[in-house]
Amino acid sequence: MKTDIKICGLTREADIEAAVEAGADAIGFVFYPKSPRFVTADRAAELSRLISPFVTITALFVNAAAETIEAVLQQVPVGLLQFHGNESEKECRRWLRPYLRAVRMKSGLDLLQYATDFASARALLLDAFVEGYGGGGQVFDWSLIPSGLPKALVLSGGLTPENVGEAIRRVRPAAVDVSSGVEVSKGIKDAAKIAAFVAAVRAADNEIKDV
Repeated sequence: MKTDIKICGLTREADIEAAVEAGADAIGFVFYPKSPRFVTADRAAELSRLISPFVTITALFVNAAAETIEAVLQQVPVGLLQFHGNESEKECRRWLRPYLRAVRMKSGLDLLQYATDFASARALLLDAFVEGYGGGGQVFDWSLIPSGLPKALVLSGGLTPENVGEAIRRVRPAAVDVSSGVEVSKGIKDAAKIAAFVAAVRAADNEIKDV
């Protein structure tokens, strides 16, 4: 078992280099203007030059206009799309690229039905339900995740180097996604925290493998 690791919301060259050096499997750029981690297509294109071709570049959108998405796809070598707004399944798959569908987890949400409604998604990304979009660095109740989901899961929401090991042992996600948990301030990552996060994931993977 190997849990893939995505570091999201990168805005600086130093943070890209730290994530790649630590062994991240994916890098996330946020194309949501209201986010403190927002980058333009031009800036993301610059940063992408530092990313190995074997690290997946993910583009995060929130109810973006088609023209915005098109501009990003023309300039940035995006391998995976990520939708966090009210986009329909049709809107998500129209780009003919693999995508993640974010789900804001709360009591009463039917995740099995969500998986059916977004059957074309590569995976469901589970985040905490807070005001606005994104998880706000909050951990949601992992017991809300039902067994037998037909979709791969990407676990997000308040993950840190200190709790990601327990998250992997309990949820067994295909991947984990971190942003604020490896930051010193919004949009500014910490190389030591990124390295510690990756190390904690790999330690949990090894622990599960040895059981």
